[in-house]
Amino acid sequence: MTSLTSRRVGIGLALLSAATFSMSGSFARSLIDIGWTPAAAVAVRIAVAALLLAIPAIVSLHGRWHLLQRDPVTLAAYGVVAVAGGQLCYFNAVQHIPVGVALLLEYMGVVLVVGWQWMRHGQRPRRLTAIGSVIAMFGLTLVLDLVGDMRLDPVGVLWGLAAAFGLASYFVLSARIATYLPPLVVASAGMTTGALTLLVLGALGAVPLHATFGTVDIAGRRVSWLVPVIGLSLVAAVVAYVAGIAAARALGASLASFVGLTEVVFAVLVAWVLLGQLPTATQFIGGALIVAGVVLVHADDARGAVNQPG
Repeated sequence: MTSLTSRRVGIGLALLSAATFSMSGSFARSLIDIGWTPAAAVAVRIAVAALLLAIPAIVSLHGRWHLLQRDPVTLAAYGVVAVAGGQLCYFNAVQHIPVGVALLLEYMGVVLVVGWQWMRHGQRPRRLTAIGSVIAMFGLTLVLDLVGDMRLDPVGVLWGLAAAFGLASYFVLSARIATYLPPLVVASAGMTTGALTLLVLGALGAVPLHATFGTVDIAGRRVSWLVPVIGLSLVAAVVAYVAGIAAARALGASLASFVGLTEVVFAVLVAWVLLGQLPTATQFIGGALIVAGVVLVHADDARGAVNQPG
């Protein structure tokens, strides 16, 4: 395969990953609308995905089981906070506010990572990163549409911002774990840990786990509850992760992450088609600014990584 062909295939896989990841909010919202709790939707999604990824993950581990014990605290935190916690916050957000808005709030996690690196490691943001963060913050104010006619549920906004913390945790913790564990193992281990945590908390009554098994409304049609469940676990988890990992191998992590930002666009389109949700014009502009800010932060981070001495 030529380099040009490989690049095209990689971009296609990255777009596939972004498109399938973007469907999770709409599938979850359809289940929540018929009585599922957000925790139940998350638990089913990551539990089924963990089972489907288990064998490929074991194969990619090549018998190096000791790697799972290298940093068990960080690995557990990744599964509980970044995987289960982040998705739980996001699904709680889509219960109260439109899917596209919830995802834009979650993407503010990129800016939180900048602040974390500054406070924790004294890494003062470079000019491009600072500009990108300011643009994203301004975009956030437009997405919230504080002076417009549309009033967002503040509960949903808070859950969306909590999801941003989960995304920031995902970036910070996965970067540490990925230095010694294969990507499929990271994904599978995180989902397994997150699913077990939610199931235990549900059994203890600490987290409400409730599901119904009727029909759901998707794209104006009534379909079985199995459709969004399969969509959540197989399409928006397994396919999304595997395609994302393959794209990163073909394109490199930086370019793959840039293409992955199209998830926001796909999420808005999917929510429009499946749920009839469409942001206001002001929120569209704010969303574009958030994406532009995140792109600048990513670009600066990638440039800094290239310029570091090897």
